[in-house]
This record gives sequence, structure tokens and C-alpha cells, in this order.
Amino acid sequence: MTNQTKRWARSVALLAVIGATAACGLLPRVGPNKSEIFAGSVQREGDAFVVSVNDRVTRATALVPALGFSQGFINAGQLRSDTINPGDTLGLTIWENVDDGLLAGENVNATVLQEVQVDGSGFIFVPYAGRVRAAGNTPEAVRRIITEKLQDQTPDPQVEVRRLAGDGSTVSLVGAVGGQGVYAIERPTRTLSAMIARAGGVTVEPEIAKISVIRGPNKSTIWFQDLYSNPEYDIALRGGDRILVEEDTRSFTALGATGTQNRVPFETQTLSGLEAIAQVGGLRANSSDPTGVFIFRNEPAEIANTVLGRSDLIGAQRMVYVLDLTKPNGMFMARDFVIRDGDTLYVTEAPFTQWNKTISALTGSLVAVNTVSDAATTISDF
Repeated sequence: MTNQTKRWARSVALLAVIGATAACGLLPRVGPNKSEIFAGSVQREGDAFVVSVNDRVTRATALVPALGFSQGFINAGQLRSDTINPGDTLGLTIWENVDDGLLAGENVNATVLQEVQVDGSGFIFVPYAGRVRAAGNTPEAVRRIITEKLQDQTPDPQVEVRRLAGDGSTVSLVGAVGGQGVYAIERPTRTLSAMIARAGGVTVEPEIAKISVIRGPNKSTIWFQDLYSNPEYDIALRGGDRILVEEDTRSFTALGATGTQNRVPFETQTLSGLEAIAQVGGLRANSSDPTGVFIFRNEPAEIANTVLGRSDLIGAQRMVYVLDLTKPNGMFMARDFVIRDGDTLYVTEAPFTQWNKTISALTGSLVAVNTVSDAATTISDF
């Protein structure tokens, strides 16, 4: 056998190996192709429902998380700025119209009682006046009570009562705010928006900021932007409220022939299929198949039944939604289809891509074989 014949034989053998490799799907690729995904559908005895997206599907799957305060939060009236609560701290000053009074020392006619705390039962203790009910009263009412109790013991007492910030009139703010901490409910900060402003505002993008208010066993959450678009959400605060400001934690996963393959957080409150594609850098111009854009999702039975026109499905169902961006309404379908938390966006490679990889593997291998063969021939000539 001549050298020329040997070279041709090696080339034919190499072509057969690469052809078999391509047929077996062993060439590098980003994931399954369209035919493999469709082969796994329930319609072909698989375990997932593969559904083409249309107007009916977009309406049935347009489930957006609804956030809002319950009526218990909304209907709570604002606290009067001068109402005393258990845990509050009061400041008292008592003047006596004598040189040597009950409370004041010699040549001093005023006594200052700083930071008198209202106990859990709502009382304070004042020397010679005893226990005085403070909770539920205003500073003016407490002043009158103390005056009445002292006037029989010292002539013409003059009493001043000041409400200071205390444990009973504070809220705590944590999370993505300018200044985390405990803040007193005062006249300028009796509502949620005012208190957040007092703490320095939110430090994450307003579009994806969420505010939760925890009051006792109850918790409600709203979007930060709704606080200003819906005035009823600017609720009145109560002592002991806990306010949490946090960034939206929803995300989807992008795989396949997209600009990036990663776990991608939501950048808006609602995210469409078209926006999700744009958010990951779009489709790869040199390898993606615009007819093979898939969204993988575990769909609740109620929605799955609506999408499929059935009523017998029970439990979460594996759904694969197909977007074809080449159709006349393909872009509109992608724009109207809502992406949800935990979705997987997968874009298949174009058939040309696999063919190109096969040709590259073939030509590259032939060059390598010819190089080795030429080298072997050169060595044998010595």
C-alpha cells in the first residue's frame, strides 16, 4: 500500500469516527436541544408538559406576588403624641411656694425628678404623692393629679410634666436603612414613611425594596414604592413595632445560549420573559436558536389545569413553556409572559452550531493527523 493510499485510509477512518461522535451527541454543547426537550414531554411519555406560549397561557400564568398591609394595620389610628404608655419616661419639675418645702432643700424652691419611668402597670412614683396613674393619660392630666395630691401638704405647688422618649414609645428599624437602631415615636415620626426617613431612608434600589412591619404576632409586607403610591399604606406606628427593610430575594436561573449563565436576581417588581432575556445580555448572536427559548417551572396544580384545559391534575406539575421569537407575535408573547421566582430560562443552540462544531472537529483533526503523518514520513526518510 502506497503512502498516498495510507493517508486516504486514515482520513476516511477519522471521518467515520467524527461522524459517529456527532451522531452520539458527544460534541461539546450547552445542554439539550429542542428535539430532546420535546422528547421529554408528557405527550411523548415524558414527565413534563411542554406548552407553546400564547395569549391564553400568558393570562393564566400571570401570577405576581401581592403585597400589602392587612386591615388591622391600616385601620390603626395615629397615636396622640402626648399619650403616655407603659415604659415611657417622664421628666418632672415641682415648685413649692415656701423656702423649706417637702421636696426642695433650703433656699431652693424647685425639685427636678429626671427620667421617671412608667412601670409595666402604668404607674409612676412621686414622693409625697405616692403612686400616680400615668399610662393612658396626657402629661397635663398627670400634672393635675400630682398637683391635687401635693396641695394638701405644701402651699400652692406648681408641677410640670414632660414626656420623654422611653421603651414604651419606640420602634426598631433593621435591614437596608441608612441608620439601624431604636427610634422614639414622636410627633414628627408617628407614621411609617416618616420613621423610615428618620432612619436615613432605604439603601437598596427602591424598585425592589420591601418593608415588613411586625406587630406582636402579626406581620405584613409591602413594596417600598407602594408606600408612596398608596397613602393608606403609610400606617400609624405603635410602640414595640419592628420594621424590616430588605431587598427582594427573588431570582431566576439563565442557562444555554445566552449572554450569561448564572443565577440572576430580579431587578423589577414584575419581570417579563423579554426583560429576563435582556437582563442576561440577550441571546448569543452566533449560536442561539430564537425558536428555542424555554422556561422551566414547577407550576401549582390550579394554574397547570387552567393552562392545559384540564381539571384532573393534583399537586405541582413540571411545565416547560416555549417562546418562539421568530413568530410575528413572538416578541409580544415574550413581553407578556411573567417570569416567577425560581424559574429556569434556557435557550437552545441553533442546529448550525452543532454542524459547525462537527466541521471544526473534522478539519482540526485532519490537520493534526496530516501533521503527524508528515512528521513520521520525514523521520523515515533519514
